[in-house]
Order: sequence, then C-alpha cells, then structure tokens
Amino acid sequence: THYLFIVVVAVNSTLLTINAGDYIFYTDWAWTSFVIFSISQSLMLVVGACYYLTFTGVPGTATYYALIMTVYTWVAKGAWFALGYPYDFIVTPVWLPSAMLLDLAYWATKKNKHSLILFGGVMCGMSLPLFNMVNLITVADPLETAFKYPRPTLAPYMTPIEPAVGKFYNSPVALGAGAGAVLSVTMAALGCKLNT
Repeated sequence: THYLFIVVVAVNSTLLTINAGDYIFYTDWAWTSFVIFSISQSLMLVVGACYYLTFTGVPGTATYYALIMTVYTWVAKGAWFALGYPYDFIVTPVWLPSAMLLDLAYWATKKNKHSLILFGGVMCGMSLPLFNMVNLITVADPLETAFKYPRPTLAPYMTPIEPAVGKFYNSPVALGAGAGAVLSVTMAALGCKLNT
C-alpha cells in the first residue's frame, strides 16, 4: 500500500506537470496558470515526499521521490513529443531543489517530524515557484511555440480570459510562494500523518 501511494502521487504529479507545460494554457492564462500550477506542484511534491521520507526515515528520500517524479515526466513528455508537441517545454527537474530542502530540514533537525512539517513545508512551498520561474526562463517562448504548433480545439474550461494586468498578478513568483508556503505546511502534515 505504501509503494502504491507513492506511485499514485508521482503519476498525478506528472499529469499536473504535463498540464503546466501546456503552451496553449500558458499563452491564454499567463501568470494565472503559473501561480496555480506552482502551488499544485509544491503540494503534490510535499505530500508524497514527506510521506516517503517519514516512511523510510532516511534523509535523502524526498530527493529520490522528486527524481521519480522527474523521470516519470520525461517519459510522459516523450510520448507527447511523439504527438507533435515541443519537447523542450517542461523537462527541467524543478522539484529536486525543493525536495532537497525537505531532506535538509529533516536531517538538520535530527529527524524531527514537526520541524519537517513546519520548516520543510515552508521552504518547499516558497522555493518551488522560484525554481519554476527559472525553469520557464530556460524554455521556448510560449507565445512563439503556440503559433508554431497550433492546436485545433480548445477545451471549454481553457477559454481565454482578459488578464488582470497590474492587479492581483503583479508578482506571480511572490504570490505562488506566499500561498505555497502556507498550503505546503498543511500538505506536509498530511504526508506525515498518513504513516501513523
């Protein structure tokens, strides 16, 4: 059951990442989707990594879990590449540094579960949007890509909206990091709780 849970969370993380790498989504929703996907990524990472980390009790396991997520994503994006999608959109292992911070919090506090939840959760939630932005800077321009690889249909829930420039989305990294820091603590607690 433990390993099944790990596989399920990692697969779901991969599916989220593929959506986060959907260039049409980024083109239409811009910073809105960046914030939402950054938060969803940090939550998926922290719940699985904390579960796996406290299950084994070995610092380094969270990073290993993030590596599983990364490899799953590379394989899945490879399949999408076969369908004509650009392969260079999201292949950067953005979870690894955040997972390393989880391991560090666990190791530095001598395997204190509460410190992992509080410190690790905050660090993971705050850092992932930053790494996600670095990741986006390194990939092809979403707008250029969208014109190069036009997609014939658009799901109704992905209908473009007028962006609220200068209102709520002034700093997507700060917004994602603030929300992620709070929510990741809750998900870290859930990940640890699943082992008890």
